[in-house]
Amino acid sequence: MIIDVKVPMLSESVSEGTLLEWKKKVGEAVARDEILIDIETDKVVLEVPSPQAGVLVEIVAQDGETVVADQVLARIDTAATAAAEAPAAATAAAEAPAAAPAEAAPAAAPAAAQNNAAMPAAAKLAAESGVDVNALQGSGRDGRVLKEDVQNAAAKPAAAAAPAGARPEERVPMSRLRARVAERLLASQQENAILTTFNEVNMKPIMDLRAKYKEKFEK
Repeated sequence: MIIDVKVPMLSESVSEGTLLEWKKKVGEAVARDEILIDIETDKVVLEVPSPQAGVLVEIVAQDGETVVADQVLARIDTAATAAAEAPAAATAAAEAPAAAPAEAAPAAAPAAAQNNAAMPAAAKLAAESGVDVNALQGSGRDGRVLKEDVQNAAAKPAAAAAPAGARPEERVPMSRLRARVAERLLASQQENAILTTFNEVNMKPIMDLRAKYKEKFEK
């Protein structure tokens, strides 16, 4: 059976979001509740899980597209689960006798790398702050790097100042949050009058009155 993967309900103040990057390709098997893609809104980054186990047969919305709530993102064939798992099981059974016992040890390295994976919000903040996620020790579950870990690393002073010289320049698209802030600032500048007002006030009578009754108030 073919089922649709849709954009989850957004908050009342958020009308749309931007697709970041698909974590699965067409033809790959997916498990139930496995994260398929992240959606960046004006406030948060949402993770879209797979509603059922199956095979991803179609990607309707591509990376970088703007989507709204309940929009179809992809389609999954739940009946293709068994067909996708059977060849994988047969291949694993055929390769098992040829595998050397010593090859089991390096398999721990990818697991460790997976445990230290960064959360989507942390990875986004690290990219904007220039922090190397791989160099951080995550404080989250299974060693995952959290947003707070990136903020703490970004707050630390640099070990050594970069030598003076040519500055590399790189243009990157703004995130939805930065774009929304820029939009609000520009709208405020265009719609509101920006001015400074000065008023002169003679405070001498008030100061004289204060000096006259100061001692009485203190008593």
